[in-house]
Amino acid sequence: MDTRVADLARRLGETGYLCDDDLATVLFLSLQMGRPLLLEGEPGTGKTALAEAVSVALERPLIRLQCYEGIDATQALYDWDFPRQILHLRALEALSGGDRGDLAEAEKSLYDERFLLARPVLAALQQSPVVLLIDEVDRADDEFEAFLLEVLSTFQVTIPELGTIQASTPPTVVLTSNRTRELHDALKRRCLYHWIDHPGLDREVAVVRSRAPEVSEALARQVVGVVQQLRAGNDLLKPPGVAETLDWARALHHLGTVELDVETAARTLGALVKYRDDAERVRAALDRMLDR
Repeated sequence: MDTRVADLARRLGETGYLCDDDLATVLFLSLQMGRPLLLEGEPGTGKTALAEAVSVALERPLIRLQCYEGIDATQALYDWDFPRQILHLRALEALSGGDRGDLAEAEKSLYDERFLLARPVLAALQQSPVVLLIDEVDRADDEFEAFLLEVLSTFQVTIPELGTIQASTPPTVVLTSNRTRELHDALKRRCLYHWIDHPGLDREVAVVRSRAPEVSEALARQVVGVVQQLRAGNDLLKPPGVAETLDWARALHHLGTVELDVETAARTLGALVKYRDDAERVRAALDRMLDR
């Protein structure tokens, strides 16, 4: 592995994020080439956490845009602070005594940058270098995707009242998708791409030991062993991700658990699975899984 890639992986590891060689390589290339990085994978595989780790490792602020159904460019770019504009206008009216010429100038001053409310994308362009996380982009619609494509191609936006704002340094952009729908090829072509799988047993144990060092290695290995069996079983509505593994390990530690047993595991399932049907399936299988 390239020493620069290894150094990046080491710096991420110091933040508590353990990544494999493939992910470290594509992230390194994204940084070197100035290309957005699109991460897809099941929920809980560490896509969002990677952007947070990159922010810490590069010592750059993290700006997050959480996508949702119905989001539009206004929520991503900017809005005007209407209450402050109204107060400003009233103050000028009082000072001018209603002079029409002065009021015309006052109306122009309403669209000054001091009244601009920068949303995540505009804030990233203004404050760069930053890490811009566009989270769960698959939840947005086609029109918003087209808007993102334009912004990520030029790293600039035009505000009619103020003109064009361009990032002096392009932000480091990480997009995540849980693949609830397919993203358009045009957006994918703009990005480098990586699919994040759930980690294998040894790597997940290492993640637990890194992020929750208070949990003993023996308990961490038991917890991860059960979680890995649950994922392999493929019969849960929502298999636990790494975040749930960490929650469960920490919950067991807080109860003073040294060795995982059926009774304690059953009582703490609320930290691991979040659907009633899943909890019942896991509870019924605990004897078998913990006997291994």
